[in-house]
Amino acid sequence: MAAKGINHDEIVNPNTYLHDSVTASRSGKDEDSAKFGVGQKVKLIKEIVNDGTYPHSPIGTLMMPAGAIGYIKSIGEFLQVIRVYEVHFLGVEEAPVEVVGCRENELEAMEDYRNEVDEELEFMRKHREKHYSKED
Repeated sequence: MAAKGINHDEIVNPNTYLHDSVTASRSGKDEDSAKFGVGQKVKLIKEIVNDGTYPHSPIGTLMMPAGAIGYIKSIGEFLQVIRVYEVHFLGVEEAPVEVVGCRENELEAMEDYRNEVDEELEFMRKHREKHYSKED
């Protein structure tokens, strides 16, 4: 029984082909280490369409076009096996949102990742070794 006042044809177009990027491109759990890091500049190599997880646009709506440039905002997991990168895309006029969840196979690195925390810890370790002896 359909809810009153809802036109399902406006929400779901039965002719819309949705690529199941969640299960089609993976076989089992994602790798233990992430391919991209927080703050890294990336390029979207596949367009992202609404698969129903974004409630404010109809299923099949283009959420982000291929070629869009963005930055990794955070890294999370879906069902404890699928890594999802929260990417903030800037200046994409035709997109209804700025932040989209992406899989590794949908992204390409535009710059090498620098883990600034690891760099700082290494700098501090070398500084302590150089300036502070254990005999003091």
